[in-house]
Amino acid sequence: MTHNLLGPDPVLLPEDPVAAALAAGESAESLARRNPTSSLAWAVLAETALDAGDDVAGYAYARVGYHRGLDLLRRNGWKGAGPVPYAHEPNRGFLRSLAALGQAASEFGESDEVARVRAFLLDADPQIPAELLP
Repeated sequence: MTHNLLGPDPVLLPEDPVAAALAAGESAESLARRNPTSSLAWAVLAETALDAGDDVAGYAYARVGYHRGLDLLRRNGWKGAGPVPYAHEPNRGFLRSLAALGQAASEFGESDEVARVRAFLLDADPQIPAELLP
């Protein structure tokens, strides 16, 4: 592995088996029960709740996905800052959970949390899709 002299190397999380199960049509709810450490399962639950207008449930699901993702990032060498590229598919569960957290916080009018989430997403990946930014 080469060392990035400008900062930490990007974190590339391992494949999440929930992605294939979701693509095969399994429900996020059943997958979260069987795979409670999957940020992707929690992200899908959060996005679904937010799309249905349930900001409280969306916030709660997003918060779980965010914390599960932080745990996984740390286990994979992340030191609290540095690149978490959206282009790497397995990173998306965490980033989507974080984005959903920002969306829910925005719906609550929690502007400080929205600003923190936005800064975190842009620090993780300056090229993050604009639709994920709160």
